[in-house]
Parts: sequence; structure tokens; C-alpha cells
Amino acid sequence: MGKIVFLISGTNQAPSLKLILRIFVVLILWPTLFASLCLAEDERSIFASTSDGIIQVAIANVPPEPSKLEETSESIPDPLEPVNRAFFKFNDKLYFWILKPLANGYNAVIPEDGRVGVRNFFSNLTTPIRLVNCLLQVNFKGAGNEAARFFLNTAFGFVGFFDIAKKDLNIEKSEEDFGQTLGFWGLGPAFYIDWPIFGPSSLRDTAGFFGDLFLDPRTYIFNRPIFYVFRPYEIINDTSLRIGEYEDLKESAVDPYIALKDAYNQYRQNQIRQR
Repeated sequence: MGKIVFLISGTNQAPSLKLILRIFVVLILWPTLFASLCLAEDERSIFASTSDGIIQVAIANVPPEPSKLEETSESIPDPLEPVNRAFFKFNDKLYFWILKPLANGYNAVIPEDGRVGVRNFFSNLTTPIRLVNCLLQVNFKGAGNEAARFFLNTAFGFVGFFDIAKKDLNIEKSEEDFGQTLGFWGLGPAFYIDWPIFGPSSLRDTAGFFGDLFLDPRTYIFNRPIFYVFRPYEIINDTSLRIGEYEDLKESAVDPYIALKDAYNQYRQNQIRQR
């Protein structure tokens, strides 16, 4: 999900597939299907599902610099457009009423270098997701880069707060996830989904999101009290570094919903093609 960068809280034990599927079906899939069947075009209600284990803010998944994305004639099917638009409105209010004010306040207190360091730390922590997906895409150079970056940034970059690998050795991060892996092996997006709280996605990328949970160290090393502090903090920190991107997209679009959907689709296509 357009990196709104989406997770299940960690425990001392690995989460079971049964638990993850139960959360997905009960809290997200069924409400979405119900809404798509029951909401009329002029009677859309906005609702969202959250749980003890899911905290993700969708609007952070706005693709970076959508105006610079490669033009493409391909479009993504949108059979759930009425309910997707309702969830888009919900996420829009969530961003402007809650997330952006918090991020602005945080931005006023913490200097940019500190916020970039926090982002680097969490990025370094999630190295296994990128490394394994590089291997699954037969991208051995990318996997080697991820392994080198993790070692260098952990050992010499204060456990990842400083991106020594990029700054001193120009070793770039490989932005790979399981949704891209599925696309690399020929699976199409199927159709567009704008999840409440999670934001822009597709059926393929939703499956990829749950696949990446098994590789995300935050799922295992953070117990619930720590998770409830760190995950929202990570979201606010990331948002503070991207304030203005979503606003620019809305201001330049006749229909912000369509603009976000197209930008997300093109962004994901480019990620798969430019492996």
C-alpha cells in the first residue's frame, strides 16, 4: 500500500496466519463488501474499522511527486468506486483533522535532521522485507545492497539513524515489497481498493501487505505497549516529512479521488517495471 506508509502489533510470538486472516475478514473485508452492496450513490456513509492490532494511516501512502510519474494508458478497474469514494473522504478528513495537525506540531519541535534520522531507523529495521522480496524477484544485486546497507547502517550509523551506506558509499535502498513481487511474476492488480485508514491499494497489493507482515521485524519485536507508542510515532514522523504533497495533488486535480487512484496505479506500475 503506496508507501500511507500501512501493521499488526508485535508480540513475543509470531502471529499466526489464522489470526491475521480473521482480523482481515472481520474488520476490513466484510465491512467493505457490505458497504459496496448496500450504499447507494447518494447515500454513502463513511465508516472505518480499527482493532488492537491494526494502526496505519492511508494518506501517508500518497505516491511521491505524482506529476513526474511515467504516463501510461493503462488504468485500474474500480468496481467498488462508490464505497472507495466514501473511504477516500474518510481518509481525507483523518489527514486534515488529526494527522496533519499532529505532524505540524511535531515538526515545530523536532528539527528535520532528527526526523530524517527516525525515518532512517525504521527503514533500516524493515530491511528483511526488501531483502527477501529482492531475492524473490531474482534481484541479487538489490538483495546484496540491502544486506550491505543493513550491516553498515546498523554498525556504523547508530543502529540505522544515519544512512552511512547511501551518504558515504552511494548504496541505494531497494524499495521492494511482496505486492511488487506478485506483479513481477505476472499477477495484475485486479481492481482498486481505497481502504479506510490503510488508503490506496489494489487486491494484489492488499495480499502483498499481509505477506510482508511475516517479514516485518516490528511484528515480532514490539510488544503491544511499545507498539502502541512507536507505530503512531512513526506515522506522524513520516507525515511531517511529506506535508504538502497530498495538498498539492488535491489542488491540481479536478477530481482528487481519480487523481490519487491514477497516481497510485502509475506509481506501482513504475515500481514493478523499474526493478
